This record gives sequence, C-alpha cells and structure tokens, in this order.
Amino acid sequence: MKLISWNVNGIRAVHKKGLFLPFIEKYKPDVLCLQETKAERGQAAIDLPEYEEYWNSAKKKGYSGTAIFVKKDIPVHWVMFGFPDEIYKDFGFENDGYGDPNEEGRIIAVELDDFYVVTSYTPNAKPDLSRLKLRHEQWDPAFLAYMKQLEEDKPVIFCGDLNVAHTPDDLANPKDNEGEHGFTMEEREGINAMIKVGFVDTFRLFTNGNGHYSWWSHWANARERNVGWRIDYFFISRALREKVVKAQILSNVTGSDHCPVTLELEYSKE
Repeated sequence: MKLISWNVNGIRAVHKKGLFLPFIEKYKPDVLCLQETKAERGQAAIDLPEYEEYWNSAKKKGYSGTAIFVKKDIPVHWVMFGFPDEIYKDFGFENDGYGDPNEEGRIIAVELDDFYVVTSYTPNAKPDLSRLKLRHEQWDPAFLAYMKQLEEDKPVIFCGDLNVAHTPDDLANPKDNEGEHGFTMEEREGINAMIKVGFVDTFRLFTNGNGHYSWWSHWANARERNVGWRIDYFFISRALREKVVKAQILSNVTGSDHCPVTLELEYSKE
C-alpha cells in the first residue's frame, strides 16, 4: 500500500497549474492525505472517481483544511473530523485569538481494516510565537492522547504538516533558527513525546543526515538551493514497523511550497 501526504497550500491553485491530477496519475496513491487545502469539497473541479473523498474544511473560507482520498477498493469503516469531544474538553481548547482550533479543519482520521490513518495540519506557532502556548500546552498533548486512544484499538499511521523540524538535521540552518517558530524546544518536545511512547518516524528508518527537506521558503531561491526544513512526516505505531517497505520525500514534485512525503508498506486487501 502506498500512502502519500502533501501540504498543497491551496488545492485549487495546484489544480489550476495543471499539476494535481498528473501527480495522482503518476504516483497512484492508495491513500492520499492533504493539508492546507483552503477549500471545501467541490470547489476544485477534480474528478477522481476511483477514490472516496473525505474533507474537513475550516469554517473560515480559504483557510487551513485537510482531506483524505482513499481508493474505493479499500474499505473505510469509520471517519472522524477534528478531535473527539472528550479530548477537546479534557485539554481545555478555546478561541486563542486566532480562532477555535477544532473549527480550522486540521484533523481527519479514517479506520481501515488493519490500522487507522490520520492526517494533521498542526497549528503554526507564528513568527512572534503567539500560538506557541496553544501548540505546546494543548494541541501536541491532545493530539498524542488521541493517537494513543486510537492505538488501543488497532495500530495508527499519522501524517501531515506538523510544523516543526525535530532535530538539527531536519533544517538547513539550525543555529540561525534556534528558538524560532518551527524550531523551538517546546515544539520539538512534541515530537520527542511521540517517539517516547513508541511512534516511529518512518523517513528516519531509511535516511539519516541533513539535506532532506519538505518545505522551502519562497525567498532567495531557497528551494533551488535546498535551504529547507523537514516538517512533513509519516509516523507509525511500533507494531507496523516490520511492514514498512519505503519512506521518501518527493522533492521533485512542485506546485506548493511543500513537497509530498510517502510511506509504502505491506498490505493485503483480502
């Protein structure tokens, strides 16, 4: 099974450039997870009859949003948009001045036969770190609690734009960005907590070192010079470790300031 995650930074813009459907045709994902769709279902004239589509759009038009497309020959047993009510209440979410994070279309979970797939567009801490408290004290621990809750039933795959570079190897200029949004100790602790309870960063099963990035600034030809950040991930439950075949970053795919990341694993549809 091939799973792909991509922050498209506006699915209508990528489709208008003529890049989205050729991407699907070339890579043929069984499950496609999108972040920052900035659209509601039907706003982009995309015809993908072989997929079931699940959209979680922000209440604010043209903002945030996620989607999951699943091949129709793969049964989907359950779908959840956003945090479950009990987790949302437990972690005391509220409007933080930017909005209610559970109304920003940031999470979708689907249950397949053997595991859950969850896509997340994690809130950005902001250049002035004005959303860091939400991120560190509420979002990251709530998301981890949700993944652990799902894992009690069956293994979990979660992916998306997590808006943090985990280690100095995950960005081109770690010293210059120490303490900046996306590379604060608080944000990095969120990833550490995931790994501590057993979730596995699949890309690092195959590739070590720096130079491997999934997001680049629009400034100063950063992408051409590969001055980027790895902030898009596929994590899995430890129970799925032996089924992982490949995990890659598709840095050649254009259309967004992010590129897709992939996960391939052994899977039987029977």
